[in-house]
Amino acid sequence: MTTLLYHHPAAEAHETPPGHPERSDRIRAVMKALSAPEFASLDRREAPVGREADILHAHAPEHLARVKAATPAEGWSRLDADTYMSPATLEAALRCVGGAVAATDAVFAKEADNAFVAMRPPGHHAERRRAMGFCFFNAVAIAAYRARRKHGAERVAVIDFDVHHGNGTQDIFWDDASLFYGSTHQFPFYPGTGAREETGVGNIVNAPLPAGAGSKEFRQAMEELILPSLKRFSPDFLIISAGFDAHREDLLGGLTLSEPDFAWATLRLLEQADKSCAGRVVSVLEGGYDLAALASSATVHVRALMRGSDTSQ
Repeated sequence: MTTLLYHHPAAEAHETPPGHPERSDRIRAVMKALSAPEFASLDRREAPVGREADILHAHAPEHLARVKAATPAEGWSRLDADTYMSPATLEAALRCVGGAVAATDAVFAKEADNAFVAMRPPGHHAERRRAMGFCFFNAVAIAAYRARRKHGAERVAVIDFDVHHGNGTQDIFWDDASLFYGSTHQFPFYPGTGAREETGVGNIVNAPLPAGAGSKEFRQAMEELILPSLKRFSPDFLIISAGFDAHREDLLGGLTLSEPDFAWATLRLLEQADKSCAGRVVSVLEGGYDLAALASSATVHVRALMRGSDTSQ
């Protein structure tokens, strides 16, 4: 299998205040882990700057204007209680979008089987009209629209296993039956969304997990709710919101997953993608704040994308 890796140093230049969990060391940890010899066959590409036209398919014009206007000349500006911008943030956020779009284009062009976008800041909390939760632009939603508009995909699915519910993706997809959003997440928890009853037009499937839930509960939610719903939807293209903060060592969440759970979930999603969309998968990094856990989790995730050894047991 051929796997693309999209990255750009701009992801490290986006700075947050001291002590902020969404820090540049996150992406350094991921990229260091992916420099190991076993990943030498990755096709490494530069994440380009995303186009405003692509952003405006998922976000309102006033949202884009607000983010651009908030860019500080020095220091930090703040869009909400924990979403900070430094002078380099806008480029980083735009390259997150550009990486996700470029990965989508490449996978549809059959340049690779799948791709992993190793960028930050994350995006799944960014709603159509609001930045929040460390997120500015919703890269997975933008990539979904790109797949529909540019490549003729009729049904696009996003599966999200971050510990936090992707309220932004749900908001953007809410009333569009051709877009599917499935999420496992801790609940009740930030951002307060993600109840089972939140179903959009039948295209939203939430599998909330209580604090303390681990491998058994996560895999059960995937097997009994997320994967069957994804199979019924039968997407033409699958995007993964790959957040690793449900790891038991991550202090920003209260779930107790470990590396084999992320590998297992990735392999199961690839199985469905093989059946419904010729294996077309793009994975985009979201959360993950314990550096060691993030690095090891990203490692098994990318290894699974490369169809490496099955580490799910």
